Amino acid sequence: MNQFDEKEEWYAFNQETIDALLEDGSQKDATYTIEHHLASNDFDKLEKAAVDCFKAGFEVTDAEELMLDDGGTIFCFDAVVERELERETLDSDSDALLKIADKHDVQYDGWGTYFMPRGDESYEGEGEFLDD
Repeated sequence: MNQFDEKEEWYAFNQETIDALLEDGSQKDATYTIEHHLASNDFDKLEKAAVDCFKAGFEVTDAEELMLDDGGTIFCFDAVVERELERETLDSDSDALLKIADKHDVQYDGWGTYFMPRGDESYEGEGEFLDD
């Protein structure tokens, strides 16, 4: 089974994340920086996926090397895009990234964004990153 076959689960994740942001008081119509996460233990595969993400219109961060709890190493990067919290658009982005992940045998690991409080509300965690 490839990751694209799990797209309905990612669509549900997209809706749950949107709902959580709005229920917590984040702005409905704001433009958000959406950071999609991709990872692999093979840097060459991840690099090829990053090129395809860039070609698909995403800004790509530099890859990072992380040590896992078991002592292994994994490489990861974010595919970044500015979006409103629109389910259809986020679903379309998920589709594109799942296809890229499958093509290059890397792992798509969802997305996160920053909380953006409504109006003049004061919020201690302004700029807080939400990654469900």
